[in-house]
Amino acid sequence: MSGGDTAPRVVEDLFGIVQILSDATVVRSDEPVLQPKEAYPDVPGVQWKDVVYHAVHGLRVRVYRPAPLAGSGSSKLPVLVYFHGGGYCMGSFTQPYFHSFCLRAAQELPAVVLSVQYRLAPEHRLPAAIHDGAGFLSWLRGQAELGAGADPWLAESADFARTFVSGVSAGANLAHHVTVQVASGQLAVSPVRVVGYVLLSAFFGGAERTAGETDPPADVSLTVEMSDQFWHMSLPVGASRDHPVANPFGPESPGLALVDLPPALVVAPGSDVLRDHVRGYAASLKKLGKAVEVAVFEGEQHSFSVLRPFGEAADELLRVLRRFVYTATER
Repeated sequence: MSGGDTAPRVVEDLFGIVQILSDATVVRSDEPVLQPKEAYPDVPGVQWKDVVYHAVHGLRVRVYRPAPLAGSGSSKLPVLVYFHGGGYCMGSFTQPYFHSFCLRAAQELPAVVLSVQYRLAPEHRLPAAIHDGAGFLSWLRGQAELGAGADPWLAESADFARTFVSGVSAGANLAHHVTVQVASGQLAVSPVRVVGYVLLSAFFGGAERTAGETDPPADVSLTVEMSDQFWHMSLPVGASRDHPVANPFGPESPGLALVDLPPALVVAPGSDVLRDHVRGYAASLKKLGKAVEVAVFEGEQHSFSVLRPFGEAADELLRVLRRFVYTATER
């Protein structure tokens, strides 16, 4: 070989999990940072299985359904679509944090929970993940149209007319965008009916710093630097944090005044550098006259629902979620 060393070098590193090399190659390793130190307890009485919803991209959904309640008059349950977190760059529906929360949600709501895999950046920069979320809802529409010919668990247990779209962190961001697509008529999902959406520790951003970012709380699980890096590695190259995916009420974003959004539950942890973005989102919805419930969890970190899925705050969150789901379905 002539010349100097031409081996690609690392130009961007995300926790050693995702590295971008100088030749634009992406190297991805295991994600120990997202594995709990101790095994979580099982949740008895909940069945789960993985189903492929997009064969070309190899994308799966994990389907959870609880055992029928004794004496229940109907076997059909609300459907909770759930998108995992990870800054659009890492995370998996299979990881114990997300898996345990979904097990609990299926049992305690109760509901059919659908935990959706989507493509990750930087290999697949945004809006790829949002396209996958929309694609999943199209798959779900197809299942609803099949009736008794749908996946047996969905045919037996899912009430498609009581569907909620939810997610945590980046998954909450994704839930917002696909819900807007449905509510604005861009994405046809009937006979699926989205009657509410749930944002848990939503991953929003903006070019202008908020008070929570300039003077962050102590002991945060997500730092400003981490948030910035996630956006830098997931947004289209050259985009700022005012990109419509990051900042849904920013200067580059389409207006939502005429969009008939379903009721929203916005969960805002108090010890989160993104708390002002989350509360600002809810305030903007209220200003537009949208139905929104804000549940503030003071002292809790970003993504507390999955970082401590068996903690007291998660217990309370599931009670709030249950009330929201069953109130919305009674409207």
